[in-house]
Amino acid sequence: MPTRTQVLVPILIAAIIIGVAGMLTIPTDVKLESVEFPRGTIKLDDKILEVQIADTDPLRVRGLSWQNELPYNEGMLFVFDGSGTRAMWMMGMQFNLDIIWFDENVNIVAIEKDVPQCKTTVEVVACRENGVSSDDAKYVLEVTAGFVDKFNITENSKLELISI
Repeated sequence: MPTRTQVLVPILIAAIIIGVAGMLTIPTDVKLESVEFPRGTIKLDDKILEVQIADTDPLRVRGLSWQNELPYNEGMLFVFDGSGTRAMWMMGMQFNLDIIWFDENVNIVAIEKDVPQCKTTVEVVACRENGVSSDDAKYVLEVTAGFVDKFNITENSKLELISI
């Protein structure tokens, strides 16, 4: 019968290798500490939000990763060229999010509340494959967890793109 050390050492080594491999696969421009996002303003029902706009692949990959907080009057709006299945992953997130998907007519097609960040080595490795997604989305809005409930956002809520 193997000892606890004989079992734990290979598991620890595997976790370290997986963690290092996961960090090495993150694109270099995503790892930058400071990224300047274009900014805009949207209105969701009667709530006005200042948003960071992620409208290029490098900005969409970076997203809100490694930001420490997001006040309730701010968000990140992901803008895509056309509608499609939009998966969002929580790599490098420091807080949970509510995520809202919109179609090309800015109608809500899906809402996910309190999506957790990836914290442990195993979660980080699986994070890429286990994000949340929705079909037929052209826009995705990420806001701090609790926003949807606090402001009574439903699938009937209306988005207005004021300046993006």
